[in-house]
Amino acid sequence: AERSSQILGGAFDPRTRLAPDGAETPDDPDEVGRILIELCRARPGLDVRVLAWRSPFGVMGHQDIRGHRAKRSFAGTPVAFREAHDTPFGACHHQKMVVIDDRLAFCGGGDIVTNRWDSLAHRDVEPRRLLPDHARHPARHEVTMLVDGRAAGALGALFRQRWAGATGEALPDPQPAVDGPWPVGAPAQLSDVRVGIARTQPAWRGRPLVEEVRRLTLACIAQARQTIYLENQYFTCRAVAEALARRLAEPGGPEVILVVSGRAPSWFDHLTMDYARNPLIRRLRAADRFGRFRALSPRTSAGAPIIVHSKVAVFDDRFVRIGSANLNNRSEGFDTECDLAIEGDTDAARRAIVDFRDQLLCHYLAMDPIQFLEARMSRGSMVPTIDALNGKGRLAPVATGQPSGWERLVSEHNLGDPASVAESWRLRAPKALA
Repeated sequence: AERSSQILGGAFDPRTRLAPDGAETPDDPDEVGRILIELCRARPGLDVRVLAWRSPFGVMGHQDIRGHRAKRSFAGTPVAFREAHDTPFGACHHQKMVVIDDRLAFCGGGDIVTNRWDSLAHRDVEPRRLLPDHARHPARHEVTMLVDGRAAGALGALFRQRWAGATGEALPDPQPAVDGPWPVGAPAQLSDVRVGIARTQPAWRGRPLVEEVRRLTLACIAQARQTIYLENQYFTCRAVAEALARRLAEPGGPEVILVVSGRAPSWFDHLTMDYARNPLIRRLRAADRFGRFRALSPRTSAGAPIIVHSKVAVFDDRFVRIGSANLNNRSEGFDTECDLAIEGDTDAARRAIVDFRDQLLCHYLAMDPIQFLEARMSRGSMVPTIDALNGKGRLAPVATGQPSGWERLVSEHNLGDPASVAESWRLRAPKALA
């Protein structure tokens, strides 16, 4: 960074290690908070800002009733840290991005907090998955997109808009930026493509509802021809389930592959999101007359669960989305969200989109990409390929259990998962799946 580093997230913990080595030492020079402070002091002209959501409940590890740990860590330093609470009560600032000089930007599903690091191998024994108290955290899957050029500049503008809304401080637009150096070790998979930005913003205090994420999701489901690949932290959005059920009912409709955690890691999400997810998955399995639907949860080589926190959607070989938006009701119109999207309009772009989707499945299956490609070409579609290559059970069917009274209460009233500001304040039974 030469001029600015801007970090936006639902959560931020200054103790997060960017290059963990597994050593249990009291001095971790790769902690992100320390790095940001040292950068500011070494480069007096560098503007570093962090904007993180202030939860009204203050129950997360990086936050308590006094506010964020980062607020205290950055006090008296050149790093500008602010807490965002300009959303309706209970709604979350859920957008996640890092913008460097308006020239490079990261946007995805992972916050900069202490329990998110992992390698592609998702090893059962991984000393680098180390928490500040030296406990180990479980295997975790995240996905982020890195962009430069005008796309990075647009995300910089979105950060400044969010900063102004949360703090009342208007930041000046930077001078036009020349292209920055692309990071070594992260070869670009696409170039000279248009990048779309899809947002969610709740209607509140005179601000209009922005539901680009919802509209784009439903449009992509409706237009898919062969394969819908979804991996997500949640699956509780009734509108998405209804759209998928309609496509599964078509004799020539697309395959639908859903990859989610087998069980949510937190007790609150388990009691709300998991129980709301179960009837939707049962409904889609019942609608799957042609054997084109799979709901799967990844496992390590020893059978331990991998937490899926990514928010990825790939439609055929034509469209890929990566961002912060979950497949839950909140992401439709209650939380703030930001996804990046690319439509493959050239042969090279379409090949890159397919390679990316296959890479995700290969890393879950611990499979060589060439072997996976050969199996897919011989079988002609994704579901038979996954079934054939999943002999070790690395992708297990999602268990839904038996219907219960609690499940019915949670799913019918969207408890903890409102789709709008109005819905967050009343119990309302939504229309059942047809």
